[in-house]
Amino acid sequence: MRIMKPYMSLETLKTVYHSTFNSVMSCGLPFWGISPHSKKIFRMQKKIVRIMMDCRSLASCRNLFKNLKILLLMSQYIFSVMMFIIKHKHQFTVNSEIHNINTRHHSNLHQPAPNLTGFKHGIYYSGVKIHNNLPLYIK
Repeated sequence: MRIMKPYMSLETLKTVYHSTFNSVMSCGLPFWGISPHSKKIFRMQKKIVRIMMDCRSLASCRNLFKNLKILLLMSQYIFSVMMFIIKHKHQFTVNSEIHNINTRHHSNLHQPAPNLTGFKHGIYYSGVKIHNNLPLYIK
């Protein structure tokens, strides 16, 4: 990015970002997004955005991501997990299928009881958890 920055416009740099870094980063993101390596990848993402916007290394990136209209790593993770949940909706159980009581959470997906820590970090458990925390009008 540093080499290309002086010769390209911001829109071209954004295209290069999406074609190189973002495409590699988002490959399999729902499955590895909670891993310990995601911190390193997020730091790398921030570093690239700072280079694109010609900011110093300790500058806040919040507004930079907004100005470039680029999703943060965790936002992309949540989006990709929700797309996975929607695509495989038939594999999940809704609370109304388990009991017939009309509660305020009857439209939520049933949260399975985890018996292993690895299951908690998997896409099934975390996807259900993220989906159930969404507002009703988005679900």
